[in-house]
Amino acid sequence: MRDAITTVVFDIGNVLIEWNPEFLYRRLIPDELERKTFLETVCTADWNVQQDLGRSWEEAIATLSEQFPDKTDLIAAYSDHWHDMVPGEVPGTASLLEALREQGIPLYAITNFSSEKFLEAQARFPFLKTSFLDIVVSAEERLIKPDRRIYEVLFSRNDLKPETCLFIDDSHANVLAARDAGMTAHHFHSAEALREDLDRLGLLSLQSLPAR
Repeated sequence: MRDAITTVVFDIGNVLIEWNPEFLYRRLIPDELERKTFLETVCTADWNVQQDLGRSWEEAIATLSEQFPDKTDLIAAYSDHWHDMVPGEVPGTASLLEALREQGIPLYAITNFSSEKFLEAQARFPFLKTSFLDIVVSAEERLIKPDRRIYEVLFSRNDLKPETCLFIDDSHANVLAARDAGMTAHHFHSAEALREDLDRLGLLSLQSLPAR
C-alpha cells in the first residue's frame, strides 16, 4: 500500500511566478522573426541554463558579448531587465500555497534558478522566503532538473520519503523525473487544475477555500 501524501514540493518559475524572455524582448526586438532568431541563436535556453547551474551573470554576459559584440546591449538586458521577464505571480497558485501552509502541510521547493536572480525574486515576492521549510536551488547545488540527483538533495537534506511527496512542475520532463524518483507529480497547467488535484489527494478541501 502506498504511503499517504503529506508533503507538497513546488517548482517556482511558471508555477508560482511567471517567467518568459518574450515579455522583455517583445519590447526590445519588435520584429517577431528577428526576436525569434536572437533567442534561438544568441541568448539561448542552453546559455541561460548555465546560470541556473551556477555561472555568474557577469561572466555570462561578458562571454556572450565577446561572441556577439553587435548584440551587447541586448545581451546585457537579459540580466539588467530580468524583472521585465517576470510580470507577476501565476494567477491563483500563491493563494493555494498559502492555504496549504495554513492547513499545516509541510511545503518545500525545487527550482532551476540562478542564485543571484533567486535572491531578487525573493525580495520582490516575499512569500518565496516565508512559505517553504527548504528550497533546493539548482545554482547552489550545481544540479538541475530533471537530473534525479537534485530531487535526492531534497530528500536527504530534509529526511523526506519520496512516496509521501507531491511534486508540482510545469515541465513534463521534470514531472517524469520526479515520478521516477518515487514522488507523485502534478504537471502544472493552471491553478484550477492544481486545486482539483489537491482536493482529490486530500491535501486541500475545496470547501475550505474562499470563492473565486
